[in-house]
Amino acid sequence: MTVLSRLLKKGTDSSVHADRAGDLQGPASGDRVVSPLFQQVLGTNRREFLGAAGGLLVGFLLPGSDRAAADAGAEKLNAFVHVGTDDAVTLFIHKAEMGQGTVTSLAMLLAEELECDWKKIHTEFPGVEPAFGPMMGVFGSMSIRTSWEPLRKAGASAREMLIAAAAQRWGVDKSQCRAENSSVVNTATGARLSYGRLAEAASKISPPSSVVLKDPKEFKLIGTSPKRLDTPDKVVGRTQFGIDFRTPGMLYAVVQRCPVFGGKVASFDASKAKAVEGVKQVMEISSGVAVVADSTWAAMEGRKALVVRFDEGSRAGTSNASLRKMFAELAEKPGAEARKRGDAESAMQNGVKKIEAVYEAPYLAHAPMEPLNCTVHVRPDGCDVWASTQIQTAARQVAAKITGLPLEKVQVHTLYLGGGFGRRGGSDYVGEAVEIAKAVGVPVKLTWTRDDDLQHDFYRPASYTRFAAALDAEGWPAAWTARIVCPSFGGLRNGVDFAAVEGIADLVYDVPHFHVDYHAPDAGIPVSYWRSVGYSQNTFFAESFVDEMAAASGKDPVEFRRRLLKNSPRLLGVLELAAEKSGWGKAAPGRFRGVAVANNIGSFNAQVAEISIDRGKLKVHRVTCAVDCGHVVHPVIVEQQIQSGIVYGLTAALKGHITIENGRVKEENFDRYDVLRIDEMPVVEVHIVSSQNAPGGIGEASTPGIAPAVANAIFAATGKRIRRLPVRMESLA
Repeated sequence: MTVLSRLLKKGTDSSVHADRAGDLQGPASGDRVVSPLFQQVLGTNRREFLGAAGGLLVGFLLPGSDRAAADAGAEKLNAFVHVGTDDAVTLFIHKAEMGQGTVTSLAMLLAEELECDWKKIHTEFPGVEPAFGPMMGVFGSMSIRTSWEPLRKAGASAREMLIAAAAQRWGVDKSQCRAENSSVVNTATGARLSYGRLAEAASKISPPSSVVLKDPKEFKLIGTSPKRLDTPDKVVGRTQFGIDFRTPGMLYAVVQRCPVFGGKVASFDASKAKAVEGVKQVMEISSGVAVVADSTWAAMEGRKALVVRFDEGSRAGTSNASLRKMFAELAEKPGAEARKRGDAESAMQNGVKKIEAVYEAPYLAHAPMEPLNCTVHVRPDGCDVWASTQIQTAARQVAAKITGLPLEKVQVHTLYLGGGFGRRGGSDYVGEAVEIAKAVGVPVKLTWTRDDDLQHDFYRPASYTRFAAALDAEGWPAAWTARIVCPSFGGLRNGVDFAAVEGIADLVYDVPHFHVDYHAPDAGIPVSYWRSVGYSQNTFFAESFVDEMAAASGKDPVEFRRRLLKNSPRLLGVLELAAEKSGWGKAAPGRFRGVAVANNIGSFNAQVAEISIDRGKLKVHRVTCAVDCGHVVHPVIVEQQIQSGIVYGLTAALKGHITIENGRVKEENFDRYDVLRIDEMPVVEVHIVSSQNAPGGIGEASTPGIAPAVANAIFAATGKRIRRLPVRMESLA
C-alpha cells in the first residue's frame, strides 16, 4: 500500500458526494467544505497508486498543467474522479459554471466511457491548487475542447480497473466481463457486481498504462441531451451563486470609486457615513473608499453619506468625441503589420473597381445579471476567497499578493456564476474584497451595485477600421487592406495585439493580395475580453465589407461568399446549410435577409437574419444559424448557447454603447444601458452539422455573426449601409 493509500485509509469524507455541488456550507462555520479526500491526493504523481477508503479514486492529466513542477520523470495529476462504495460517481470539476452547461457536459464525457448510471453522477468544484496547472479557469470556450479526450480516458481507466476487480472476484479473464450501467457483467453467467461493491478492490489495482476509447458509433450518452445536472438545485433556489454566500460573523462592504478613469482619492470625510446605523468602518483602499457595515443596505446608505473629494487626473476631459477623433487620426497613418499576403498595394492600383469604407464599434459593458461580488476571510495563517470567478488561479494570485501569504495558504472556493461574458475573468473586485477583509480582520462580503458594474467595467474596446478593396474585371476581390485602430487588451507582440485584429487578420476568404496593419491607441479606458473577444466587432466589420464588395460586383451575397470559401470546406458547408434552411432568395414580401459567416473558437457558423422595416422601426423576425462545432456532446446545450450568443450579440448591435463624457460613463443602469426585450427577440433556428472532427467551442461561436447578418439585411431592405454600431433607428426612416 502506498503512502497515499495509507492516508486515505484513515477515513472517508461524505462531502465528496455533495449533491451536484449544492452543499457548499459546513455545518457550523458556513465555510465551503473542501473534501479532505481531494486535498490528500493533491501533489501525487501518475506513478503512484490512487486508492481511496470506501472507493476508487482515479487521477488524470488535463492539458495546461505545470509539468515543470511535476516530480522527476512523472506528470502531475490535475483532475480526479471518485467511485464510492455507495455507487456514487463524483467528478471534481476544475472549471466554473456560468450557465454554459459545463457541469453537465463534462460529466457526460466521463460517464460515457465509465459506463455508469447517469443518475449516480455528482460533481464538485474543488479548491484551486497548483496541481490544476498554471491557469485554472473558464475562458475562450475551452472547457470541452481541452477535456474531450482526457476526461474520456479517465472514465475508461476507472472502468477497466473495475472490470479487472470483477474478473479477480469471479476468477475469470477480463475478456469475459463488460461494464454497463454502473455494474460489471459476467457475459458467460449473467452474474452482475455493482461498482460500489467493486470500488474497494478496484482501488488496489494499478491503473492501466493506456486505454482504448470508444468508437463514436458506440456512444450512448454523448450526442444525446439528458436533463442538466444543475437545473434542479437552481429551480428550488439551493444553488449558491457568489452573491448568495454567507458565513457567520460576516460584514458587508461597498466601495466609492472615482467616477473618472484613472482618478484617485484626494481626501474624504467619514463622519456622516459612520453616523449611519449599522456602519462599522470606513477606510481608504487602492481603488477608493470602502464602507463596511452589518448589512449591504447599511453599507450602501453609508456610502451615500460619505464625502469624498477626488483628484480626477488627466482623463477628466475624455469623451466619445475626443476618442473617435484620436482613432480617426491614427487610421490615416501606417501601423504595425499584422498580416501580409502578396502585394496589396500594387494590386490595389491595378484593380478595375476600388471600394473604401470605415467601420466603427463602441465601448461595451459586460453587464452580467449577477453584479460583481466576493467574500474574503483573511487570517494570519491563511486566506479564503468565495467568488463567482471565471479564473480561480488569477483570483488566488491577487489574494496572495495583497495578503503577502504563500499561494498554498490561499484557497479559492468556486461558486456558481450569474453570467460572466469575460468580466469575471478579471480579479479587480477580488482584490478590493481582500484589501478590505485584511484591514477588518473578519469575513467581509463586497458587493458592487449595477451602477458600479456599468461605470467601472473593463469594457470591450471601441474600434475603428478603415477598409479598402480592389475588384478585378469579373468583380472578384484582387486586393484587400484593413487598418485597425483598437486599444490593446490582449497584449502587444511586435506592436500588434492579435486579440484586437482577429476576425480580420485571419481572414478565411480567398483573396490573393491582403494586408492588415494595426494601431493601439492609449485611450485611458480600462478594457478586457468580452464575449467572442476581437471577433465581436471585427466580424461585423469584415462581413459587412464583404457584402459591400458583393454589391459592388453585382453578385448575390451568398454566391459571392461561396466562391471565396472554396478552400474552407467547413465554413462553406455551414453557409450552404444556413442558406438552404432559411430559404435564401425566397423572402416573403416586406421581408429582407442578410448573411454572415464566422470561424472562431474552433467552430464554424453561418447566420441568415430576416428583418422588416416599418416606418423606420426595425424588426428582426428570424435568425437561421448553421453551426459545425465538431463532435457534439449535448445538442440542446449547443442550441441554447447558440441562442444565448445571438441574443447577446443582437443586443449589442441594436442597443449597446457606453457613453463617456468628462472622463466618466453616463450609463448607470438598464434604463440607459438597454438590453433586448422578450418581444424583440427573433425566432432562432439552429441547425447542427453532424461532424467527426474534434469538438470546437460553442459559448462564443454565434455572438459575432448576428450584427453583420442584420446590418446586411438592412442594406437589402433600404440600400443604406450600416457602418457604425449600434444601429440608429432614425437612419432607417
